[in-house]
Amino acid sequence: MSNIKAWLVSFRLRTLPLALSTIFMGSIIAAWQNSFNADVLIWAAITTLFLQILSNLANDYGDAKSGADNESRVGPQRMIQKGVISLKQMKTAMVICVLLSLISGITLLFKSFSQLQWQQLLFFILGISAIAAAIRYTVGTNPYGYRGLGDVYVFIFFGLLGVAGTWFLHTNIWQWHVLLPAVTIGLFSAGVLNLNNIRDLDSDRQSNKITLVVRMGKKAAAWYHLSLITAGWISMVTFIYLNDAISHFWPLLITLPLFIRNILVVFRNKEAQNLDGELRNLALSTLMFVLLGGVKLFF
Repeated sequence: MSNIKAWLVSFRLRTLPLALSTIFMGSIIAAWQNSFNADVLIWAAITTLFLQILSNLANDYGDAKSGADNESRVGPQRMIQKGVISLKQMKTAMVICVLLSLISGITLLFKSFSQLQWQQLLFFILGISAIAAAIRYTVGTNPYGYRGLGDVYVFIFFGLLGVAGTWFLHTNIWQWHVLLPAVTIGLFSAGVLNLNNIRDLDSDRQSNKITLVVRMGKKAAAWYHLSLITAGWISMVTFIYLNDAISHFWPLLITLPLFIRNILVVFRNKEAQNLDGELRNLALSTLMFVLLGGVKLFF
């Protein structure tokens, strides 16, 4: 395997559509309210991609050091595990991603606010928190991803902060109803993580990586998955109803069969490796959900 291909595999490109969904959703809600800023969309997307890649690299690094990536792992083989990328190289790549995230994030703040304000400081602190959270997921003496808290991280950063924060950077005001679509994307993102953890249940249990699925078991995890997807849809439908916005957002309803299919696959699945493709499918379904929610803004 070439070195470039090895790094592309470590970047986990299939996770990037899910990261972009957060930025697109916040931007679409802002555009619907006539508060769209193209610079915010561009720089928020770039920053999010760097943060997502950082999280992926840190996950590889942490799992390799802890032994969670081993021969019994079901999912795609990691490059450190294969010996293609060293721990030192991965650590260097993480540092580069941190620096790039800081540069793009600071640029985003200056593009979002016309002058230096307390909001810039607040978002800078949130950005630092996002970087720390991306690393601490599996790295360190007591990573929270090994204590069943990964779902909380995903919900907060991919949902609440990702969507509502992007919307605020466009509008520079606050309205509580934006939390409803933020909750939707947060729950769908937690669903992707849940699929990952169901797939890796046996290897995580053997390596003492205590995910939420390890705590609750496979059967309960399937019902948990159903609740995540259902609650996500209810939250978005509530937003549409409260804002009398069905004429703008009805195209996203086209994706409902994709989510139903995803739930049925989880309940019917017998082999862990069969869920690997569903991670990609749910991430792409979420991105399609978001993009169709904005299609009426342009047509």
